[in-house]
Amino acid sequence: MGRELLERDRELDELRGAASDASMGHGRVVLLHGEAGIGKSTLVNALRADPPGGVRVLLGACDAMSTPRPLGPLRDLEHAVGPRLGEALRTGEREEVFAALRDELSDASGTVLVVEDVHWADEATLDALRYLARRIDELPAALVITYRDEIERDHPLGRLLGDLGHGDRVGRLAPRRLSSGAVGELIAGSGLDADRVFETTAGNPYFVREVVASADESGVPRTVVDAVTGRLRRLDALTQEHVEQLAVVPSSVDPVLLARLVPGAAGALRTAEEGGLLDVRPDGVRFRHELTRRAVVDGLPASRRIEVEHAALVALLDVGIADPARLVHHAAAAGDVDALVEWAPRAARDAAASGAHRQSAAHFRAALAHSDRYRPADLVELYEELAIESYTIGAASAAVTAQKRAVALRRELGDARRLGASLRWLSRFDWFDGHRSDAEAAAREASAVLAEAGDPSLHAMALSNEAQLALLAHDTHRALDLAARAIAISRETGDRRVLSHALNNHGTGLLFIGLEEGVGELLEAADAALSIDDIEDAARAFVNLVWALLDQYRLDEAEQHLARALDLTERSEFIGFATYQRMEQARLDLARARWDDALALVEPPPDMPHARCVALTVAGTVRLRRGDDGAGELLDEAHHLAVELGELQRRGPVAAARAEAALLRGDADAARTIARPEFGEAERREARALHAELAYLLRRAGDEVEVGDDDPHPFAVQARGEWRRAAESWRAAGAPYHEAAALAESPDEADLIEAIAILDRIGAVPLARRVRAELRDRGARSIPRGPSSLTRANPEGLTERQLGVLRLLAEGLTNAEIADRLVVSVRTVDSHVAAVLAKLGVASRQDAVRIAEERNLLSE
Repeated sequence: MGRELLERDRELDELRGAASDASMGHGRVVLLHGEAGIGKSTLVNALRADPPGGVRVLLGACDAMSTPRPLGPLRDLEHAVGPRLGEALRTGEREEVFAALRDELSDASGTVLVVEDVHWADEATLDALRYLARRIDELPAALVITYRDEIERDHPLGRLLGDLGHGDRVGRLAPRRLSSGAVGELIAGSGLDADRVFETTAGNPYFVREVVASADESGVPRTVVDAVTGRLRRLDALTQEHVEQLAVVPSSVDPVLLARLVPGAAGALRTAEEGGLLDVRPDGVRFRHELTRRAVVDGLPASRRIEVEHAALVALLDVGIADPARLVHHAAAAGDVDALVEWAPRAARDAAASGAHRQSAAHFRAALAHSDRYRPADLVELYEELAIESYTIGAASAAVTAQKRAVALRRELGDARRLGASLRWLSRFDWFDGHRSDAEAAAREASAVLAEAGDPSLHAMALSNEAQLALLAHDTHRALDLAARAIAISRETGDRRVLSHALNNHGTGLLFIGLEEGVGELLEAADAALSIDDIEDAARAFVNLVWALLDQYRLDEAEQHLARALDLTERSEFIGFATYQRMEQARLDLARARWDDALALVEPPPDMPHARCVALTVAGTVRLRRGDDGAGELLDEAHHLAVELGELQRRGPVAAARAEAALLRGDADAARTIARPEFGEAERREARALHAELAYLLRRAGDEVEVGDDDPHPFAVQARGEWRRAAESWRAAGAPYHEAAALAESPDEADLIEAIAILDRIGAVPLARRVRAELRDRGARSIPRGPSSLTRANPEGLTERQLGVLRLLAEGLTNAEIADRLVVSVRTVDSHVAAVLAKLGVASRQDAVRIAEERNLLSE
């Protein structure tokens, strides 16, 4: 083993073993991680230089760009892969890239795909890696992902790592710093003091090499920049200029671009290569280490940086490399506004097509920083596209701001058709941002404008938008009327997007008033949307379907559809709807009395106002039913937010939770005061599920309310005093807390004792306490004792569920395997794992298990 691979036998053997497994059809994922300079790239290069027989090694790297280029590391592979994948990477169409990538790896006898520096990856690349990793068992391929450990908790890479977890097919390699003995070997013959070098570098291999390469009479340099600068300044002036020029290109420089940037490159770069700064290969040139490149750039005066960035931009254009993200990167660094204005919109659209919506929004913002450089007709398109990208990633306020500017421009341009369409979008964004009155005003104007614009499809969409707002306000009959008009127009015009949108609203309205036909209409709406790749309306159809099923406590059906919906939105990175679906999963867990799982999904609550209201309501209800501190504060915040949002769908559930809290503390008057107004509103608007729940709570508070005999909702049954039938319905639904509450209404002591057993099992302390008190009041002689007073807490603040997840992490299970074991969603496990890492103050699962073992947290 060479001096560059000291103390790396185990890691190299692991990489070669993964490559050999791939050649035999056994796919694996290897996560190669560690601090900058620890030797990740050195290990990868060693594998590339000598792979097991018959195995090809493909290498792509993520670049340290201001805004990462979509699918950047995969596009590096374009000339090394087959025509289908090459073409897919050129177009950037997301689903085709995924399918072609899978085919490329399936067809070869053994492939190692290395993606370096994934801490700089764009969203589309992370999605592609997630896609491959989930299918790695089926592929004759090894996926090697390298990244730095020092990432923030909410870094997008963290979610990918949580998804991958551990297991037989996922290995983790974390090279350690070199020992003092290895440092001594590395510096042998340099004349430097080994102990001093070890103390200065702490055994980081890159730092050691830089110290050795740059050492002179002045001694050991204090920083990497000093070290690299010292080496650079010992080169001749022309070579220094060449190295500085190459340093601003955050990727490998291919031969064509190299010839343009460095004339006579082969000879001109020899001394830089010999000095260990550059790695020169037939397929291009790159710096030996990213830290070296960054150190050269950091050492450049501002004027020189601008000069070389501009030269890189011109060279890319001259040789025909029209990669918009790369051009924008250099244009911004060079201050070339003309180039930025030209290429930033293209980069944004390229990113959007690839599914990198955060990067797309960033490019649109960069373009619009120079809004005065665009013609009004082009400017309005940019604002509308930025609004949609912002909406897609859940940035509602940014979407509203951009769309308002677009509407103002549309008014100036005088095209009624386009103004109406823009107003319709503004209405949607306003609602999403919690501004209902603004949303209604924009919706009314959109319908009025489009009624005269001569475009039936756009007019139908505006009518459907009004139907949606009416639906959200539980003005169900108006919603059904508007949606039916839109459906009739869309069937006549054949516009499937409008048909999906309108069916969405009509089907949800039918479910609101208890008509089963709504399920079929919502599924038709999803299918119509998916047939034209309209992810937003497909996601909304599933959100509405699951929400209605949860309201009716058809929990098994809700869970089935939610699983499909989550897969759709997560693959598409539709952040806004994924957040809503997470709230739905929390509501499901609340109904099933999976308290910790519900809290893991809603704490901390999201920023989006409507989703936040749901999160606060769920969290407050969980804490209320368990007897935890903080329930009242959470429900008060939810109440204030619901009043501000002004919709029954938010106010009603909060009122139900607050009324339940009043009943648990024995304050029937307060419960009636809270529940009565919303009960009346639910009755007027035919919000049947909410009406049933509030009727039940009012009956418990001693209020006489009428509930129709034909209403089968378990809460309606309970509100009619049919506690036995209600208990059976709750048991069939899989809602143990409500089952116990129904049994607690029985005149039979045996039923109350059964209720206590359920409540003790799920940890519902306050209601169990009240049922025990009822038994004492009845003079019961044998009242079951409560569970021991062992606290759910521990010094680290982990819940029982989080401790259980930690024990399964220690077994080496993946998040998906943990989800199967606990019978919960993978998303829920992701949240638990993130909470465990945060509470233990660690960045990796291995460290969490190590800390748990040291603190004896794994014993049961």
